Amino acid sequence: MKLGTVIGRVTLSQAMDSLKGGRFLIVSPFSREQFAAGLNAPAGMGQDPSLVVYDDLGADARQIIGYEEGREAAQPFARPTPVDAINTVLVDEMFYSPWRG
Repeated sequence: MKLGTVIGRVTLSQAMDSLKGGRFLIVSPFSREQFAAGLNAPAGMGQDPSLVVYDDLGADARQIIGYEEGREAAQPFARPTPVDAINTVLVDEMFYSPWRG
């Protein structure tokens, strides 16, 4: 699972039946600097490009979410569904303590 900040939404004119009930979010993946800054970190600090994530949990703008990418993203669906990233967690609190080895 990866963490990211919701920075926008995607509006579809048409959707497959298997995708109804959810929506698509634009998510900025977390960087190391954002982990250190915690939940108040501004979105877009990282160098990674943003991605589109399917959401049926109801995440809001500027909320931190956990998401899965790749084959795991399509697992919750009964039939094969063209989803490459899915929201799996709404983050309420976050504690970051980097390992110093």
